[in-house]
Amino acid sequence: MNRVILQKGFRVVSHIFSLPTPALTHAGCSPLRTVSFPTNPTRGISNKAFERLKYQRLKTEKELSDGLNTMLVIDKEGGDAPTAAGSQKMVLKNPKGTRDFDQKQMAIREKVFRTIIDCFEMHGAETIDTPVFELKETLTNKYGEDSKLIYDLADQGGEILSLRYDLTVPFARYLAMNKISNIKRYHIGKVYRRDQPSTARGRFREFFQCDFDIAGQYDCMLSDAECLLILVQILQKLDIGKFSVKVNHRQVLDAMMEVCGVEKDKFRTICSSIDKLDKTPWDEVRAEMVGQKGLDPAVADRIQTYVVMKSQGDANAFIDQLRNDPLLSKSPTGLEALDQMRQLMSLCGCYGISEFVSFDLSLARGLDYYTGTIFEATLQGEGNAAESVGSIAGGGRYDDLVGSFDPKVSRSGKIPCVGVSVGIERIFAVMEAKLLKEKEKVRTTKTQVYVASAQKNLMEERAKLCRDLYLAGIKTEQSFKMNPKMLDQLQYCESYGIPFALVLGESEIQNKVVKLRDITTRAEELIPRDSLIETIRRKLQETQ
Repeated sequence: MNRVILQKGFRVVSHIFSLPTPALTHAGCSPLRTVSFPTNPTRGISNKAFERLKYQRLKTEKELSDGLNTMLVIDKEGGDAPTAAGSQKMVLKNPKGTRDFDQKQMAIREKVFRTIIDCFEMHGAETIDTPVFELKETLTNKYGEDSKLIYDLADQGGEILSLRYDLTVPFARYLAMNKISNIKRYHIGKVYRRDQPSTARGRFREFFQCDFDIAGQYDCMLSDAECLLILVQILQKLDIGKFSVKVNHRQVLDAMMEVCGVEKDKFRTICSSIDKLDKTPWDEVRAEMVGQKGLDPAVADRIQTYVVMKSQGDANAFIDQLRNDPLLSKSPTGLEALDQMRQLMSLCGCYGISEFVSFDLSLARGLDYYTGTIFEATLQGEGNAAESVGSIAGGGRYDDLVGSFDPKVSRSGKIPCVGVSVGIERIFAVMEAKLLKEKEKVRTTKTQVYVASAQKNLMEERAKLCRDLYLAGIKTEQSFKMNPKMLDQLQYCESYGIPFALVLGESEIQNKVVKLRDITTRAEELIPRDSLIETIRRKLQETQ
């Protein structure tokens, strides 16, 4: 029998239920029409459920209709509806913008993490960790218009807290608090944003970031080029398709807006609009700048002539073009930034990554703390929606952020920082779609050897052999049944991609040997027990 569970606060009065207009009229609200319910309790609402509706007061007819449509839960398993307070049926679901990951998905994620960490460590980075929540004042005024996406937490005893929006601001707070002026660090952790989620584009409200940052006083552009090199190396090793890295300079952007006639107090908010050009047409961006932000239409049109400009192969020729521009050439800070960009592009050539990097004036990066170079990596999609995930990594220079937390740093000198952040969720969305398309099998365990028994009553012998393998550091499994079937054991090895099985039988035990079976080729050989570990290690090395 179907049963209907109503939300707390509803009562049942009869199988045919009518609420006359006066009973549902509330002060300041329009009267409601009579509402009736069906008489068949197996298809409609049970007696107990109607009793819970009796004293519920809803202010409008729409609220009553919506409440009945959304709060009734049909339980197909039968039984009486609960009436005790707080006993309504729980709906099992993920919070909006979050997801679970199964074994195969986690195996892919661990592979991605390992690739990224190996690259970070290859460049000499150390790792740290910080809390997932910070004092709200730590995060305030750091993210421009994106500050509205910060998750604020309820007051838990005097401290006003928020979930971290990224890993960069907590890192700057960590440097200021611990008086650290030089470090090359990486950090992998979850961050939280009240964004509009999109699973297909790898956009969530809870997601991992993989950050690499260099803090300290170093010669111009060397650390910036190192971050770009790391970014290119990671994307090459992950093999997720063609990609490009756009670079720009905040001082070039500021000079551009200054010569175009943008008021100085609007620089950052106009930057936030320009930052949308990678996913929004110019006409919409222009309408936002003019209609919402009060920019003069003529100024917006002048900005357009610059944001469509980018280097096409020869970065030096493009920089010369900008230096000779009638307007930009009048900005000393702009010219200085162009010299820095020339040095950066030269270092990219030395590292052999120039083919991936382009100088693009449309790149803005809307976060307020950037002060110098900015960069962003995007995939070059081929019409596949799964590959059109937008930005997969980004970063830049933020020389003033540490000083904003420590007045002594501001007085004694800056602690310059530059870093790059890899968006793991978007990369994972692409890799998952790629593996699904190619139907590639993913191993979810790292087991190297499976200990099997060919006859009954050999559980203790299996356990002894497993002990020896564990002590030797070999990843090993066995069946948890006392007398498993041989076919089931071999099928388990094939299902989980276990390369070798060690088969025990009475004759093998008597002769002090073990049968080694290659699961892929099905070849078998007898190995003496005293040389088993050495043989397995050699076999495993040959299969790598």
